[in-house]
Amino acid sequence: MLNAKRILVAEDHLRTRQAWAELIASWGFKVEAAEDGQRAIDLIGSFEPHIVLLDLKLPVKDGLEVLGEIRQRGLPCTTIMISGEGDIPDAVQAIKLGAYDYLRKPVDPPRLRQMLNNLSEHLAMSEENQRLRLRLMGAGELGPIIGQSQAMRRVMALVEQAAPSSASVIIQGDSGTGKEIVARTIHELSPRRNGSYVAINCAALPEGLLESELFGHERGAFTGADQRRAGCFELANGGTLLLDEITEMKPELQAKLLRVIEDRKLRRVGGTSNIALNVRVLAATNRDLAEAIRQGRLREDLYYRLNVFTIALPRLEERLDDLPVLVDHFVREFARANSKQVSGVDNACLEALKARPWPGNARELRNVIERAVIVGTGPVITVKDLPTAGALTAPTAQPAAPSQGPETSFATHAEDSARSALDSQAPGLPVGQPLREVERQLILKTLELAGGNRVRAAEILGISPKTLYNKLGRYQEQSSSAKPGTEPADEA
Repeated sequence: MLNAKRILVAEDHLRTRQAWAELIASWGFKVEAAEDGQRAIDLIGSFEPHIVLLDLKLPVKDGLEVLGEIRQRGLPCTTIMISGEGDIPDAVQAIKLGAYDYLRKPVDPPRLRQMLNNLSEHLAMSEENQRLRLRLMGAGELGPIIGQSQAMRRVMALVEQAAPSSASVIIQGDSGTGKEIVARTIHELSPRRNGSYVAINCAALPEGLLESELFGHERGAFTGADQRRAGCFELANGGTLLLDEITEMKPELQAKLLRVIEDRKLRRVGGTSNIALNVRVLAATNRDLAEAIRQGRLREDLYYRLNVFTIALPRLEERLDDLPVLVDHFVREFARANSKQVSGVDNACLEALKARPWPGNARELRNVIERAVIVGTGPVITVKDLPTAGALTAPTAQPAAPSQGPETSFATHAEDSARSALDSQAPGLPVGQPLREVERQLILKTLELAGGNRVRAAEILGISPKTLYNKLGRYQEQSSSAKPGTEPADEA
């Protein structure tokens, strides 16, 4: 209702301020008034207005400064700028900075009333959407984030708190836990939802190209730079930028990144002029951040600059209560995508899925369900539809075979596939080796056959480029840590 909406009038001229306040109050709104910019900011904190009528020319702090502080703090209020006849360029600049609209003096009361009524209806709808989101959270959904466990409810609550602001967020979790989904949800629930969402994997690009990808380059900046190119920061201007696997970025580049985030401007590689930025930065990592700082993988000053909010995502094994709802969601998703009449999984299948350690977390579960929907022939998925059914049968009284570690994902199936591929692509490879070594040789041979093209090699192997980069990085670490004349030790 209109009388529930709070309006703040910020105007330095006493009679004008009083006249606006009395008129707006007569329309059913709750009104407070401020005589200068600092008083307006104070009242925004205490009165919590839904709408601010903000004069551009205010003492102490002018309208643009007030608007900038509203934006910087992520305060949830809608701003209408009031400008004099000669202030139109500033009013237009205010729109670019996030103001809803502007009105010229003398303000036309019917137009102002219509604008406030329209905004009130819009705000009422937004509040209803917020209530709906809260109800969905109670049911275990927030956008694409799904889960009813306490761990996931904490994640959803943090996303709800962080999303409306412009604060930086670090999203931490193992591979496959949904870091990119959380980042995109923060963007979609934020005031920047209509801006661009750009994600860059810092581990997926050679060191020499990452700076150009982030900050862009001018023509002739280096060999092969035949034209000017905008980087990820420019592409995300007005929106959100996700820096995935940020600990894989070299410390020297992290220093440049910190300066860009703090100064809110950048200079393209080979450029001479600065470009103003308005980008919200999110960062994601699967590493322990304290350990990454100790190892020199992450600059401490960059960590403190980004760590306004930290959202830690649980592993799937830590939220097994969510497995039934995740399975149901994935079944419905892939049944629609593949035009299959599949309604769910049977009890034995669900118990088999619960018995898995899920080293690949929700992403691995998603892939398993996608395959099962495709190969299944009945109305429900059964154990026989799962890959390597012998490894996924429901627990019985028979003693279980000893575990071979979390990376033996569907071991029999993976080993058969690996050996089959190696027979055709790497003849002469001796059998009987540990699966991890078979996998390593298969990956390296496939990369060689792909001419060093990692993206193509990943396609051939049926894995994501990110997974391939992570495995290659691990092989390199094992190789550098092994003593001369010895083989790298197999992981436990």
